Amino acid sequence: MKTAPDFTLKNTSNEDVSLSDFKGEKNVVLLFFPLAFSGVCTKELCSTRDNLKIYNSLDAEVLAISIDSFFTLKAFKEANNLNFSLLSDFNKEVSAKYDSLYDDYFGMKGVSKRSVFVIDKEGRVVHQEILEDSGKIPNLSKVQEVLAGLN
Repeated sequence: MKTAPDFTLKNTSNEDVSLSDFKGEKNVVLLFFPLAFSGVCTKELCSTRDNLKIYNSLDAEVLAISIDSFFTLKAFKEANNLNFSLLSDFNKEVSAKYDSLYDDYFGMKGVSKRSVFVIDKEGRVVHQEILEDSGKIPNLSKVQEVLAGLN
């Protein structure tokens, strides 16, 4: 298991959130998604919203990351009543660290790939799924299974 690359990104309130904030405290589910307000992303994040009690019961913090600005993410969060942190990777540095960037996404360069990473309380990546096809959603049942095995 490799150590998850640390990062600090802005949330929708323009506050810094670092992966290391959760070390020793909580497991972390990182959800990278291509673009706010797109159909599959909205479906995936609304499903996460509806299942947040499961993640909470598994002692996991959900952080969703895209290259959208934090202004866009704030509107997206409010429009969909999302109950977890959305983080802006506008400069694409974190998506790159996690090998989760498309070279070309419908003509746009450097859009986050739809992917999920489970990071344990020690900061190690214990599960990852990086999808080439953005029309698919990661296996979130598997994520929950991995989290259950950590506790």
